[in-house]
Formats: sequence, C-alpha cells, structure tokens
Amino acid sequence: MESVKEFTKKEQQSKTLEESLNKALEDASFSNLVNKLKLTKQEALKYTSRLEFTVAELKNCQNCKGLYECANSLKGHISSPKRVDKRLYFTYLPCKYQKKLEKKKTEEKKIENATMKDIETTDKKQLKIIKWMDDFYENFDMSKNMKGLYLHGSFGSGKTFLITALLNELRNNKNVSVEIVYFPEVLRDLKDDWDLFGDKINYYKYVDILFLDDIGAEKVTDWGRDEVLGTILQYRMNNNKITFFTSNLTIEELERHLSLSSNSVDKLKARRIIERIKQLTIDMELISENRRS
Repeated sequence: MESVKEFTKKEQQSKTLEESLNKALEDASFSNLVNKLKLTKQEALKYTSRLEFTVAELKNCQNCKGLYECANSLKGHISSPKRVDKRLYFTYLPCKYQKKLEKKKTEEKKIENATMKDIETTDKKQLKIIKWMDDFYENFDMSKNMKGLYLHGSFGSGKTFLITALLNELRNNKNVSVEIVYFPEVLRDLKDDWDLFGDKINYYKYVDILFLDDIGAEKVTDWGRDEVLGTILQYRMNNNKITFFTSNLTIEELERHLSLSSNSVDKLKARRIIERIKQLTIDMELISENRRS
C-alpha cells in the first residue's frame, strides 16, 4: 500500500511537470509543435523536456547560415519527433546544409570513379566533345605531341565529369600517371604547406597528364598567376606535357580575369598564360543544362 509520503511526492512531481508544461506552452513555437503532433496533455507532460529540446534546435536553424556555425547537438542535424500510434519517437534529420553537403559528396564520388561507359550520350550538346575524347583515347601515344582540352561552358554542364572519365580510362588501361586537381584548392594548399612548395610544383610540372579543374574560379594574385600557374604551364608547354582545363570562362574571359589591372604589364603577363594554354590545348565549349540543380 502506497504511503502518504510517496503519494505526496508523486503529487508534487506531477505538479512540477504541469508547471513546466504550462511555462513551455507560453512559447508559440512549442505550442505549435504540440498541436502539429496532436498530443494530448498527458503526452505533452511526458515529453515536455524533449519537445523543448527540439524547439531550441529548430530556433538554432532559423538564422543559421551554414554548417560552420551549427549550434545543434549533432552538427548538421535537427532533433525531430515523429508520432507512431500512441508513442512519440525522436530521431535526427539532416538540415538543408547537411543534405547539400551529402549530395556534393555523392557527386564527387561519382565523378572520381567515372569511366567512359558512364557517359550519357543523350545530350546532343556533348556529342562533339565525346567524339574528340574517343579519338584522343584511341590514338593516345605518350611519344606524340598530343594536345589536351580547354573545356569551357555553363555551370554544372558536366565538364569535369567528361574529362575525369577519359583520364580514368587512360590511368587504368594505359598506365598513365594522372593528376586531377581543383585549381583554387591547389593555390590554398601551396600557401598552407610552404615547406613542400617546390616538391608540389615539380610534381605538377612532371606528371604525365595534369587536369586543372575550374581555372578562373580562383582569386587572382601575382604569385598564383606568375609563380604557380605560369611556372607549371611553361614547363609543360616546353616539354609537350598533356594538360587539361575546365572553366566557366571562355579563353578571352580568362585572359581578362588573369589581368589584375588594366596596366600593360598585367595584360602582358595574362596574355603569356593564355598563350601557354593555347599551345597545350584544343578549345571546346559545352553549354548544357545544369546537372547539379
């Protein structure tokens, strides 16, 4: 039989829970969540603290600008209650920024492992480029002075995927050393690891095939243009090293991008880079639908 003391204790706990719920219900976000889940008072009493935790995480998300400032307990995720029959279950769902990151990682993995057989041939705008790639692969010979590709065009049109697929085939089937790099990241890495600057530059100079992805997306500096890009391309041009580029800029737009100012010295330095690219590549354009959207 329950003692008076135990009964009084339970009564006090019940009163405390009810006070907590009533206080929580003063928050419109909490009240809306209770109504959305169609909770009875008893159910709301049982889950008050967990629901308050969810509301706090939802509020964190309201003004969040990205994963770098996520304040939730599990980065990139939101506590999410779900009602199943008469019980409430709490789980974590990815926020919009986490979903975007996961999608990007999936796309990067797909690109990283791409081969020629993965290329869709339904987009007629790609057919000319695919034909060039087929010819390049079939006639590939390291002893020949073969030109790579400067492939420019609309954002998300599949430029990186196409070239990576070709280079993966060459690496896997023709024993060619290939380096595929995102050019803005190259500049950041070189700045962050100055002790290995010379070794990395030499590697980019000597590798059989170098693919500089998204050139023109970087912030232009004298150092990045002249000491990094200019040095790498000068060696590769002089030694007939196959080089590929992708860019959202035409070759003319890239020249303007590389000109830090309108003075004649800057224009001359930008023109030298462009002339090296022209010596190393065939210029082709791909304007197509945004496959990332």
